[in-house]
Order: sequence, then C-alpha cells, then structure tokens
Amino acid sequence: MTRHVKRIGALVGCALLLVSCSSKPPKSLVTPPSPVAPPAHQANEPMRGIWLATVSRLDWPPISSVNGVNPQQRVAQQQQALRDKLDKLKSLGINTVFFQVKPDSTALWASKILPWSDTLTGNIGDYPGYDPLQFMLDEAHRRGMKVHAWFNPYRVSTNTKPSTIAALNRTASQHPSSVYVQHPDWVRISGDRFVLDPGIPEVRDWIVQVVSEVVRHYPVDGVQFDDYFYTETPNSRLNDAQTFRQYGQGFASKADWRRHNTQQLIVQVSRAVKKIKPDVAFGVSPAGVWRNRSFDPAGSDTRGAAAYDESYADTRQWVQQGLLDYIAPQIYWPFARDAARYDVLTKWWADVVKPTHTRLYIGIAFYKVGAHSKNEPDWTVSGGVPELKKQLDLNDALPNVNGTILFREDYLNQPQTQDAVNYLKGRWGS
Repeated sequence: MTRHVKRIGALVGCALLLVSCSSKPPKSLVTPPSPVAPPAHQANEPMRGIWLATVSRLDWPPISSVNGVNPQQRVAQQQQALRDKLDKLKSLGINTVFFQVKPDSTALWASKILPWSDTLTGNIGDYPGYDPLQFMLDEAHRRGMKVHAWFNPYRVSTNTKPSTIAALNRTASQHPSSVYVQHPDWVRISGDRFVLDPGIPEVRDWIVQVVSEVVRHYPVDGVQFDDYFYTETPNSRLNDAQTFRQYGQGFASKADWRRHNTQQLIVQVSRAVKKIKPDVAFGVSPAGVWRNRSFDPAGSDTRGAAAYDESYADTRQWVQQGLLDYIAPQIYWPFARDAARYDVLTKWWADVVKPTHTRLYIGIAFYKVGAHSKNEPDWTVSGGVPELKKQLDLNDALPNVNGTILFREDYLNQPQTQDAVNYLKGRWGS
C-alpha cells in the first residue's frame, strides 16, 4: 500500500512539474466568452467534496479484503470499510464523494461493456459478490451525501508488466472481455502504461457508451473526468503518428489535432449525459494551469505545466462553450509557491467562469498537508492548518468559487494530517 501511495505521489508530482518556456508554443485558439444556457443541475450549498480513489486500492477497498479471505468475508469487509468512511466524511461536513468507478479498463459497477475490476477481487472479471457503485450510492444517499462517478477515460492499465498483459489476455473468454483483447488496434503505450488512442473516433464513441451505461442505470448525481487525457512522459511518448496520418488532415499541427480530439470527447459526453438525464452534472478536474501568460496573454501569471500544452486539453474553452456544469481545477500549490500561487490561479479561474454558468470547485492538495517539502514548507507549519485555512478562506471569499474538493480520502486517516482534519471538522462539521 505504501508503495502505491508513493507511486501516485510521484505521478502527481510529475504531472505538476514546472516547465521551462524555451520552445515556441503553439498559437492559442482562444475562444471569446459566449452565452450559454444554465445547467439543470445547481447545488444549493457549497461543494465540500472529496476524491475517493480505487486505482491500486489507494483509498478503497482495503487490501486485506482481497488477500486470503473467502467471498463472504471480502464483501463484508469492503462494505463495512465504505460505511465507516462515509460516516467519517459525514462527520467532517463532506457532502459529495467523487467515487472512482473506472480506474482503468475495468468497472466497479455491473457493466456489459467492461469486466469487473481486479481491485475488488484480485482478478479482472471476477464478480465481487455485490455492486460497489450501487452500494456506494445507497449508503451515501442515505446519509444525505451526493456521489459523482469518477472516470479515467483512456487508461487501460497502470503498467505494462508481463503479469498485467497476461491478466488482460485471460479475459478473452469472458463476457465482457477487456478492450485490450477486443480492440488491440486501439491500444498504445504512453506514460509507461497501456492507454487507448484518443485520436481514434471509435475510441471516443466507446467511452461515451461506457459513461452512458452508468448514467442510464444508476442514480448518480454527477459524472467527472480527471486530468488524464493525453498523458505522455518524456521517456514514454504516445505513438499516434499513424492515427494522425489517418485523421489529422486539415490541422495545422498535431497539437491542434490532439486538442480537437479531446474537445470532441468532452462534446460527445456532455451531450450524451444531458440527453439521458439532464439533472446529472458533468464536470472535469484538469491540471490547475490552463496556460501560462508567457505562452498566452490570456493565461495565468504562472510557470506550471499547462493542460493546453501538456495534456492537449483546452479546459478554458470548455467552460466558455458551456460544455461543463462544473470545472474543478487541481490547484495543488500553496500561497507561497511563486511559480504557481494558489491565490493567483484561483482568482484566474474565478474570472474564467464569471461570464458563464459553469460552477467552479477548487481541488486542494490535502495529500501534501503535513508532508515535508523543500519547495513548499508551509504544508508543515502548525500541521498545515494555516495554509489550509488560507485556501478555504479564499474559496469562501470569492463569489464565483462554489466550493472545494480535497485530494484524497485516505489522507484523512494519516497521522500527519490530524490537526488539519480536526480543523476541517470544526469548520465544516455539524
């Protein structure tokens, strides 16, 4: 478990690495604000949310429920662990859980498209003995809490190990089998993991079908994509040269074509969700920096890795075009981090949503609270409480900020965060 926590920390760190501006960036396709219809879903209270990750069992289910227990014990342990978590979240004043239902190419619901997730049983495709998404919805709604189904759209696996390939191939005899064996022509390696190629139209259609299945069959309050669109690393680039040759005609650059692909996914999912259930909120939680001002005069006064240039996601445009009910940028830095100040970015996003009907929730780096950092020492001052208080105070003070989401649930249970947890309970709890 510790190894997985460190791994996710490293991945998050990599995603937020500060980048130089040495190369000339692509010209911005800046879209002026346009009138949009107000979304059907409007929350009456500020968002007080938390992400609950299932990938690599980071937050849930407990690994002890998977190893060396019989099916009945496994179900009992997993369900009780989730009840306990929801009770604690409720006591802290959390009103919304962003529950990771698609951590990779597997499902935590009874899907006819994806096999059951191995996070539940240890084996892809094995029935876990209950429906985790339905259980989460029942338990959360019973406590007066909302649930947004959190999807990682393109990830097939978290690594490319021989054991992972073997596990994916073993699903060939199952119904449904993994997309890895159903559509091998869609699968690429990027960021040292198997991913689906976002440039293939059929891939986007498939993702729309996956999301639609959940919206159609479950009483979810919302749907969310995280920041994993194009997810390359310097040593593991996505090889989409052939896809670009096939579908990239008419685009000035591959970068513009990639942004178009990401845009098309958001358009298709937004339309699908609204067609099935207009009251279900659709949102995205992108990297905190859209673009840096040194690249684009419309960007923020920052020097951070930008979603527009790194993930090929024009997140600002999605807000302006009314494609999202909410956006939850991951502003994972303290006030004192000059390259990407919390207040600078939060105010920038508040200005972006101001002429629109898109709600703004700010993603806060609760995983950094109490953690020693040479570049961000404020997270350890007085248990991280002063920094957390400043961030929440700013969110409350800005009229266009509609709430806060904490990353992520298991850090509420760590020794180094307990001062901050107690502070949260005093501030948000009943």
